[in-house]
Amino acid sequence: VQLQASGGGLVQAGGSLRLSCAASGRTFSSAFMGWFRQAPGKEREFVAAIRGSGSNTVYADSVKGRSTISRDNAKNMVYLQMNSLKPEDTAVYYCAVQAFYRGDYYYSRGYDYWGQGTLVTVSS
Repeated sequence: VQLQASGGGLVQAGGSLRLSCAASGRTFSSAFMGWFRQAPGKEREFVAAIRGSGSNTVYADSVKGRSTISRDNAKNMVYLQMNSLKPEDTAVYYCAVQAFYRGDYYYSRGYDYWGQGTLVTVSS
């Protein structure tokens, strides 16, 4: 199984970015796919997760209302649309997927496969 994240870059505060993550090797339609981020000097933190066809989504309070997670099960893709970006959103963003459904989607330990990360830098 491989996950390939893309879409990061440099953006001004208030701008938008769309992150993409392509999964290959197997399908994950029933498990959670998620996004985490890690800022310099900080621990990795949960951003958002989605399960199934997309009706089940969860967000960290820090991005709720500004971000939308979605997935295309036919393409084995997961996306994170981020709007109204703030300098504190600067981090390496990682996509992750569960090998099978379980409830601890909020924690890194709840995921079995990880992408390599894509850097998002928000300038003030």
